Amino acid sequence: MIFNSFQFLYFLPIVFGLYWFVFGRNGKWQNFLLLAASYYFYACWDWRFLFLLIFSTGLDYYTGLKMADAANKSAKRFWFWLSIGINLGFLGVFKYFNFFAESFGDLLSGFGFTADMPTLQVILPVGISFYTFHGLSYVIDIYNDKIKPERNVVDYSLFVSFFPLLVAGPIERATHLLPQIQRERIFDYDKAVDGLRQILWGLFMKVVVADNCAIVVNEVFDNPEQQSSGNLAIGAIFFAFQIYGDFAGYSNIALGTARLFGVELLRNFAFPYFSRDIAEFWRRWHISLSTWFRDYLYIPLGGSKGGLPMQVRNTLIIFLVSGFWHGANWTFIVWGALNAIFIMPLVIFKLNRKNTNIVAENSNLPSVREILQMTLTFGLTVIAWIFFRAESVTKAWEYIMRMFSSDAIGAPTIDLKPFLYIFILLFMEWANRRKKHGLEISDIRFSPVRWTIYLVIFLLLLFFGASSDSFIYFQF
Repeated sequence: MIFNSFQFLYFLPIVFGLYWFVFGRNGKWQNFLLLAASYYFYACWDWRFLFLLIFSTGLDYYTGLKMADAANKSAKRFWFWLSIGINLGFLGVFKYFNFFAESFGDLLSGFGFTADMPTLQVILPVGISFYTFHGLSYVIDIYNDKIKPERNVVDYSLFVSFFPLLVAGPIERATHLLPQIQRERIFDYDKAVDGLRQILWGLFMKVVVADNCAIVVNEVFDNPEQQSSGNLAIGAIFFAFQIYGDFAGYSNIALGTARLFGVELLRNFAFPYFSRDIAEFWRRWHISLSTWFRDYLYIPLGGSKGGLPMQVRNTLIIFLVSGFWHGANWTFIVWGALNAIFIMPLVIFKLNRKNTNIVAENSNLPSVREILQMTLTFGLTVIAWIFFRAESVTKAWEYIMRMFSSDAIGAPTIDLKPFLYIFILLFMEWANRRKKHGLEISDIRFSPVRWTIYLVIFLLLLFFGASSDSFIYFQF
């Protein structure tokens, strides 16, 4: 089941109605309903992997209890590493086994040995990276005595499996989501209405922007050797907006859906393409993952406490691991390494915390300096995205070389209509860059203007939306 499907269109009102009008005075039954709905939501993908989700949930729940009740530090450490090992083991088998096997085979071939490495014919369970990281953060926080284990199995299971965030995040923390699950939730009309706005905006980002860009992107990236430099440049730009509209669109729908049930999820995107440097971009892009790596990898490695050499090392590790998290392919590792290279001058010269305010904070328009900064940052990001999208590092490099080659100079011959949808996206986000999402327009007091905007977005969905079977980040 995906957010932009008729199946979800039926599913959401039914769960919403039962949640507020049948179980509205009983938090325990509300949680049980949401858990059952979440398992049904996940089983619609492939019911066989539901057992893996339940096993992972049960493992971390039981581990939390055993660590809390451990007689000594040694016993606590045993349960901690057992959970970490099993969770990462499942992730490794399903997501990375074939990558390591094939890479090792290629290495042996490079030394003149013939190697027929075994591979697994397995399907990657949707959302496994996301719900695994939910469980890992929970277990790590208990081990470090930051939280107490949750003893209500339904509440903990709902924390891991809450259907809006189950398959593509945001990656939640027990300290943020569990208290909301445990307390009484009262229907808030204003929050619910803004949740609907956020859902509508997320659908626009996904169905109109991302899916229309995808048509052109697939055409260009499938046959880059036949494309002009203009086509290649536009294809790369469109992919930048495809992946943004696709993933941020999903996150907006997830956050808006959660708000209908009185739950506030972590914000995952904060208008990243208005960033003035790469460091700011990574504070605004996939925020829940960036902060997860900061708290559970960067800081435990020493962060920046050991001076510049340690900070450079840890920054490089974070970006390489982030790339590897995204997929079992060298293209993702190169993508992570490129971002590390782009951010390194800022780290070395201690400029990585320079742009922490909102761009053009006291103005309606950016300054010339800010325009140049945003353009450069976006350009570097687009170059890195080419490696993210390409099938191999070699093809990505060939794509970039041809894009800047004088032999391929030529005017664009592909559909440029997605630029119109991108303009609408950027216009709305710029106007609302001080807010949480691009359609947060409740402060427009003249209601006909608000409803006109809603109608325009809805008509764009209805008449110009393209179809897609899935979201890009479901593969991660």
